[in-house]
Parts: sequence; structure tokens; C-alpha cells
Amino acid sequence: MLRYLALLGLLAVLPSVSLADVLIVADEFPAMEVVAAKLKADEQINCKIISQKDLPESLNSYQAVMVYIHKELSEKAEDAFIEYANGGGRLVLLHHSISSGKRKNPHWFPFLGVSLPEGDLAQGGYKWIEGITLNVVQLNPNHYITTNKVSYPIRCPYESAYVKPGGKELPGFALEHSEVYLNHVHKPEPRTLLLGLNYTEPKSGKTYMQDTAGWLKPADKGWVVYLMPGHTRHDFEDPAYGQIVVNAVTWKAP
Repeated sequence: MLRYLALLGLLAVLPSVSLADVLIVADEFPAMEVVAAKLKADEQINCKIISQKDLPESLNSYQAVMVYIHKELSEKAEDAFIEYANGGGRLVLLHHSISSGKRKNPHWFPFLGVSLPEGDLAQGGYKWIEGITLNVVQLNPNHYITTNKVSYPIRCPYESAYVKPGGKELPGFALEHSEVYLNHVHKPEPRTLLLGLNYTEPKSGKTYMQDTAGWLKPADKGWVVYLMPGHTRHDFEDPAYGQIVVNAVTWKAP
């Protein structure tokens, strides 16, 4: 009995432990099972994967909330994610979290500071192209998310407004059978660039180099991290990209 009472006393003073440290909200689950397994194996971080219709009343208990929603983003989920980030949470947005299907959400793109212009690709209109090889380049060699335990197997030619005219070769990795989103437009507000894309469109032969494949920005008391790759589970199985996704969760915000 004394031993039992002592155990109860010890439990009373221990901090409460959440059943999951990270909540993953998705509508396509195999890819997120890869992410959850890596977070558990590498960092002993527990993940819970749910659909947006099963969102809890509050997200505040989670170390991070990761979003991988391909189809419609409900207004309830939209508001919950924005409230969570503004309240001090870490919102990690993957792949189609920024895509044309979210244009009709009233608050989403203004909150993220992005727009997807209508019109032809050649005139700057947004376009998605799947089944392609996507070269992802490291734009920030000094940030934890792009450097911690990340090895870049290739070097990619790159030139943009961020990388001074004249260009250079930057560390990167290639994702086969992936998908690219072209002509994301960032509003002029504080944003830390992490990753760029290098993609040659076969019909025109034009190579697009855009500083839009990964970034982070403050959201009131919290943070938003966006990472563009993620077409299938194979993107997340890439060693470099898989580690970058993990780093987006484990990064210590200033």
C-alpha cells in the first residue's frame, strides 16, 4: 500500500503528457504516415493523424500542427489553423495547402500573404504540373530547417531576385514523379526564404527559378512554415526532404 501511495504521489507531480505532440490534419493519409513514422523514429515525437472534420475544440496543446489537405479546406478548419498560429502555435503547411482550391477561402491567402494569379502561365498566371522532376534548391544555408542533418546530393543552377543576377549553383535535391506549383506570389511582408524551385517546362523549354518552394513567417504570436514538395509519399521518403520536414517541427523559434 505504501508503495502504491508513493507512486500516486509521484504521478501527481509529473507534468501531464499529451498522447500526441504533433497533430497532422490530412485528407490523403499514406504520405503523412511516412512523416509521422520519421518523427517518431528520429525524434521520439508522437503524431496523431486526423481528417479536418475531426478537429478537436482546441489545437493549443500541440507542439505543431501540420496540414496536408488536397481538396476543400473547410471554413472551420481554416479559422482553427489561423487562430492556432496567431495564438503562438507552429503551423506547418505542406504542398497543396497553397493551391487553387483554397482561393475561395476568405481568410487563408490573406493570412499567408500569398496570391495565385489567374491567367496564362507565360503571363505570370498560377499553374500546377504533375508527373515531373522537380529540383529543389537550398536558399538559406544558415537556417536550422535547411541545414540540420540535411545532405544535398546535387547542385542546381539558380538565379532570382533573391539570388543576385548572374546566378550560381546551389545545393539541392531532385524529386521524381513529383508536382510543381508555379507563380506563387508573395506579398511584401516579413518572410524568411528557405527553398527555391528549378523546373524546366517541356513545351516552352523555359526554366522557372522561383523562391517559393519553402519559407517561414511570423503569425502574430506564432509561426507558419510552408514547404511546397509533397505530391506523394515518395517526396517525403527522400532523405533530404524528409529531414527538412522534421526540422520544420523541431526548429526552435527565436
